[in-house]
Amino acid sequence: MIEESIVYSYRPLLAILCPATAAILILLSSKRSNVRESWTIIAGILQFSLVASMVPIILERKVIECTFFQTMFEGIAFGFKVDAFGLIFALTASFLWILVSFYSIGYMRSLKEHAQTRYYFCFAIAIFGAIGIALSANLLTLFIFYEILTVSTYPLVIHDQSPEALSAGRKYFAYLLTSGVFFLFAVMMTYYLTGTTDFTNGGILKEGFDAGSVSSVTLAILFFCFLLGFLKAAWMPFHSWLPTAMIAPTPVSALLHAVAVVKAGVFGIVRIVCYIYGVDLMGKVYLVGEHLDLGLALACIAGFTMIVANLFAIAQDNLKRRLAYSTINQLSYILLGAGLLTTEGIRGAMIHIPFHGFMKITLFLCAGAIMVATGKKNISEMSGVGKTMPVTMLAFTITAFGMCGIPPACGFISKWFLCQGALQAEEIAFLFILLIASFLDVVYFFPIIHTAFFKKPEGVGEEIKEAPLFMLVPLSITAIFSVIFFLDFILRLDIISMYFYKLVELAVGNVIP
Repeated sequence: MIEESIVYSYRPLLAILCPATAAILILLSSKRSNVRESWTIIAGILQFSLVASMVPIILERKVIECTFFQTMFEGIAFGFKVDAFGLIFALTASFLWILVSFYSIGYMRSLKEHAQTRYYFCFAIAIFGAIGIALSANLLTLFIFYEILTVSTYPLVIHDQSPEALSAGRKYFAYLLTSGVFFLFAVMMTYYLTGTTDFTNGGILKEGFDAGSVSSVTLAILFFCFLLGFLKAAWMPFHSWLPTAMIAPTPVSALLHAVAVVKAGVFGIVRIVCYIYGVDLMGKVYLVGEHLDLGLALACIAGFTMIVANLFAIAQDNLKRRLAYSTINQLSYILLGAGLLTTEGIRGAMIHIPFHGFMKITLFLCAGAIMVATGKKNISEMSGVGKTMPVTMLAFTITAFGMCGIPPACGFISKWFLCQGALQAEEIAFLFILLIASFLDVVYFFPIIHTAFFKKPEGVGEEIKEAPLFMLVPLSITAIFSVIFFLDFILRLDIISMYFYKLVELAVGNVIP
């Protein structure tokens, strides 16, 4: 493992405080919409600048620490630690917040949505929670920001305040608050077993296991408590809150599926695998004799979720619901990569976090643009929309290809790593699951493209009518970045997106013995 030196800095705290400060200013500017939305944009740019400024330090094989205060429990502090893996998530979330903020302005104004101040306030608090999760130094800090994210996104899910939206909100809370109880129990158990909850390269539980003070049964129970604690990862059968939450406005769906909520779930599970248990220990804790270790158990859950979620996706006519089941599938690619416990598998899991973020947010932004421009939500109603909205549907097509693992979008790269990880683990069954899941991606994405480009528009002319520029530009940028990531890897252009690859290489080197 790579040895790292420590740099003490307040930059992580300042980055986290940007959206929190913006949330207060948004409330104070509730009667002046231009000022209110300006605070959102300014905070997003400042936050991303602060997060990006930490990249050179981390690439020098250092970590940035900032302890906010010590708790009454020995070995536990509330603080932040920036390492390569956390920075990958923070860069993704902070950059995409800027684009979604611009998109939200066009979306909310075009539809003359109510409660816009509440919307922007909760959005800012949600990003506050997401960046706090990314930069947490230990399980306690992560738990606090994880629950902040849950509470702050509830008003966004019920934004319409219709009976359907309120029902979706109750389901959302029921799943995720109950999940938080398991998470808290797992945090307490970890502290009891180790005397700390700090994220450590190689994990903190291995020493107790090797000494015989922690049994396999205890570690297995603890691991499944963590899995239940991170239900934001939407692994089956605990997934139904996610499609139901599609009642929310499209920018919120993008937040849920690409930027913050579900990414917090898979990010948390990868943290547990690599920094609490450790890759080596994950392969030693047997659940049934000597036939099923924890890594294999996680990979089996992920493989099951990938296939079944794709089958559900094929049956959906509502575009956002189809994308929701696609998200459930794609999240499990990350879990599968982590469960393989190989260098290539973990590399694929880590790189799929930003790649899926950019691709999936493009797809949701496209769905919102179609709805604003045409009023259509169902795929069966979108005949010829590719001719009337060519820019939107080109962005959709490129990133849909990427989700299937087809160039020129970056999904090909992360899926390639995952397949290599399955071969490295000598788990041919999981290689076939990856290939079958990718084929099913084609089955439900290509009919959308065919309907949009090869069917004649019904009841409307073929004049071009795109969504407002505030919406069109962000979705175009995210689609372009999805291609840049691919070209960077293939051609070794060494432009800005190469930093993701460098961070992933560093993170993998930190956790693989």
